[in-house]
Amino acid sequence: MAKPAMRAIQLGVAFARRLVTTESAPATAAAEAGGGKTSKRLYRRLSALGANPGTSVAETMDGWLKEKKVVTQGELMKFVKELRKYKQHKNSLELMEWMEAKGMSMSLGNHAVRLDLISKVKGIDMAESYFSSLPESDQNQLMYCALLNGYVQLKMADKAIALYEKMKELNFTSSTLVQNNLMTLYMKLGQFEKIPDIFLEMKENNIPPDNFTYCVLMKSYASLNDIESVEKVIQEMEEGGIKLEWSTYSNLAAHYNSAGLFQKTESALKKSEEVMDKRDRIPFHFLISLYAGAGNSAEVKRVWKSLKAAFAKPTNKSYLVMLHALDKLDDIDALKQCFEEWECAYGTYDVRLANVTIGAYLRKGLVNEAENIWEKAVTKGYSDLFTFDLFINHYLDNCQMDLALKSFNAASKWLKKEGLKPKKEIINKFLKHFEELKDVEGMESFYNTLKKLNYLDAEAYESLLRTYVAVGKTDPSLEQKMKDDGIKMRPETMELLKMVSIS
Repeated sequence: MAKPAMRAIQLGVAFARRLVTTESAPATAAAEAGGGKTSKRLYRRLSALGANPGTSVAETMDGWLKEKKVVTQGELMKFVKELRKYKQHKNSLELMEWMEAKGMSMSLGNHAVRLDLISKVKGIDMAESYFSSLPESDQNQLMYCALLNGYVQLKMADKAIALYEKMKELNFTSSTLVQNNLMTLYMKLGQFEKIPDIFLEMKENNIPPDNFTYCVLMKSYASLNDIESVEKVIQEMEEGGIKLEWSTYSNLAAHYNSAGLFQKTESALKKSEEVMDKRDRIPFHFLISLYAGAGNSAEVKRVWKSLKAAFAKPTNKSYLVMLHALDKLDDIDALKQCFEEWECAYGTYDVRLANVTIGAYLRKGLVNEAENIWEKAVTKGYSDLFTFDLFINHYLDNCQMDLALKSFNAASKWLKKEGLKPKKEIINKFLKHFEELKDVEGMESFYNTLKKLNYLDAEAYESLLRTYVAVGKTDPSLEQKMKDDGIKMRPETMELLKMVSIS
């Protein structure tokens, strides 16, 4: 027993030596010389996991260490923030858990980041448990704010307000971040009129607003159809010497788009472009989307050209944004060219891009082209429920029931394999079609399909009953079938059943 234990200790020491933390001695000269490029390679591996969920973060990190490569704790936290920035919350959390398993200490700020990730990945109950598990000395303002944010995102008003009141008692509400969370809560609850009052209270209590505060304030005025007040907010910021970020102007442009003030949209986006960081892709994405929303095809294509000039290779996300924009502009030729360009250059296949293009093709009646893209995706091993939905909806809208049912059956087999169920809207669309046409044969065939797949519910039975009533068909056995399937009967269902059960 002693030898395996000693072996485990030796392996742990070897791992620790390869994992250089920010508190430890500097890395070797060789590691320092190649550290930047090396860490970039590691980040690329980690970020690629978003499209390849079959490999875990722990496996990737352990493999990195086995290659005798180093990485600092500071670099790993940068990776956590980057993955989080790009919504890879699960991988971001797994990286933090791996760091803790390797004995790395977490700062209070890191605890707050982890709590936020737990809330997003494992749910608010687990986030609350994590918060409670920390000693009171670690339950600082950042931790409270992270928990408050979790409640706000889920619109848990009672818990959010109760926690805010407790934070008041602890003098934890004097930060801009806390006030922003409170404003966001009322925004999510649709209580827009409360937000200007919170903004006034911030001024009275000398809590400085930031760009996000102003953006929420503008959004509240826009939601109240008060564009004049939105513009006054911008004026106040400019006159107050506040440095406006690109996102503030982008938000203003979005409000102008919603109000149909497209000339003002262009003016706001020009200002956004002047102040944005050209090394960041995200502002480019917003420019493309907002110009598309304003129907400005020329500016969409100009910004896309600028993005490609700024970055050697556009990401899948950049192509996705551009495809959505071209779809919105109904520019099918440019969309086709963009998709084909991506097909020739992608590093990792992303079925979302295929879906945007398939949807655009189907709306234009280019069914063969859409099916070709789908076949390529399936050949590469990519299946997606949304793709099935696109085709099923197209066939239903064009009364091609044989093809719609064929696609539904194919989707159901795939979903059953994945342990999933089809969207209720799709099932209801089939039921509505058969019911409106009084197509008993089609309805019974679809009923049998749902029965085999164990998708039958009260709505499906009621649709079948209404179809029978419409054509005067009876079936006394239906009541027993419904009981066998555990269907709860409403009064309306019972009335239909009486009419159909008459022998």
